[in-house]
Order: sequence, then structure tokens, then C-alpha cells
Amino acid sequence: MALKKLRPTSPGQRFRIAPAFDEITTSTPEKSLLAPLKKSGGRNDSGKMTNRYIGGGHKQKYRVIDFKRSKHDVPATVKEIEYDPNRTARIALLHYADGEKAYIIAPAGLTVGATVVSGPSASPEVGNALTLRNMPLGTIVHNIELQPGAGAVMARSAGTYAQLVAREDKYATLKLPSGEMRMVLVTCMATVGTVSNGDHMNVRLGKAGRNRWLGVRPRVRGVAMNPVDHPMGGGEGRSSGGHPRSRKGLLAKGAKTRNKNKYSEQLIVSRKGKK
Repeated sequence: MALKKLRPTSPGQRFRIAPAFDEITTSTPEKSLLAPLKKSGGRNDSGKMTNRYIGGGHKQKYRVIDFKRSKHDVPATVKEIEYDPNRTARIALLHYADGEKAYIIAPAGLTVGATVVSGPSASPEVGNALTLRNMPLGTIVHNIELQPGAGAVMARSAGTYAQLVAREDKYATLKLPSGEMRMVLVTCMATVGTVSNGDHMNVRLGKAGRNRWLGVRPRVRGVAMNPVDHPMGGGEGRSSGGHPRSRKGLLAKGAKTRNKNKYSEQLIVSRKGKK
């Protein structure tokens, strides 16, 4: 993916760094794979605001993504590479040999006309999905399951990937995008390759209005609030606000938030940032 720097014809364009969309091959999604998407505005089912800074945004439809890749040993041809407003990665439209259509997260390097297949017997090539048991060590993967058959939940956003570093008994060890080393059942599926749109992290929106189009409302700093609104609020002039903490008083800046008794604790070999 490429980025483009626009000419400063307006203040909003001056610092904007925009995606070039070179890899996109169509602007019309597959109608049979669309689903309605209702915006919550940060409200729950009783209308109470439970998430702040959410609201507005362009109307969107959800693209139904196949995260399970359960159609084994049936080859599929990549017909389109498309933009998905609901995620940072690009998506690929597959036409299976039996006539079925499906969307998958497009890995980097996947092009129109390529053939992909899933299943334990698939070869470890870009876009193919197979179990961790059948992959060679060192393989770069994304769309990783945590429970066999439940669908991919890890390494799904733009530019992310994990690496298969070891395999022993019924577990494989993966190095995740965060740097964490984690054991996953070898019967779980993963897709070979890196997620597309790796330059997403370098995009600059250029103006506040573009954030509003994405459904993001302005965020107010805690130190700019009154004491009744935030633990860091109040004070004379531009006071620092005391110890960094959340609106509910939970300490920020490094306080441990993970439950030591979480069921997956024993599967984590090393945490993010540790050797």
C-alpha cells in the first residue's frame, strides 16, 4: 500500500497523509455479503451513555467476513480486493469452485486472480489457511484462532502478524504482534502471511472533521475538567492534575490490569516487553 501527500490547498489538506488505495480493485461491495449495521452512539439498550466520545459518522454496512475458513479443500479464486469501512485491513472477495462467495481479510501480496485454499492439507502459501500443526516453524501468520473451529480472533488488523516459533505436544508457541509469546493449540487454524494495508499506521487525518466522519467525537482531557467530573480536574491555572488516573480513579501509566487468575495465564510464555 502507498500513501500520498496532498498539496496544501486548505488547512485540512496541509498536513494530511492519505492512503492511495492502489490495491483496491472495485468500489462496489458484494451485495449478498452485506449486513445492516446500526450505530449505538455509545448508548446501551436503555439509552444510557456508557461509552463517551462516540457518535455520528458516515452510514455503513457490515461486510460479513469468513473468519473460520471452514470450507476445506475447495479452491477459491480472488475476484476483488476491496475497502472495508469497518476495519483497517483490506478484504478479498473469494469465488469458490462450487459457486459460493466469501470475504476474507486480505493478506499483503494477495492479488486478483490468485487461488487460495484452506484445510489441514493446504500448502503454507500466502492466503492459505491451515492448522498450526501443519505449518513449518518460522511461518508468518495472521487470523489466528484461540479455540479450534471458533474463528480467528488474533492478528486481524492492518499490518499485523504473528510468527510460529515452536511446537511441542498439543501446543504451538506464537510470537504475537505485541511481543508476547503465547501457546495455542496446534489444532487451531491460521492464515499464512501478513495482514494488508501495513501503512495504515502512518495515515494522518489532517482535520478534526475527518474524525467525525469516522464516528469519533472530541475527547476532553481530565485536567481540563472540574473536580466533580474527573480525579485529575480542578486546581488553579494549568495545574498538572496529580497522579495520572482514569475517570473512575484507576491508576494509569503502568498499573497492572490483568487478572492473575485468568484461565489463559498458564498459556502465556512471556509478556510484552520481556525477553
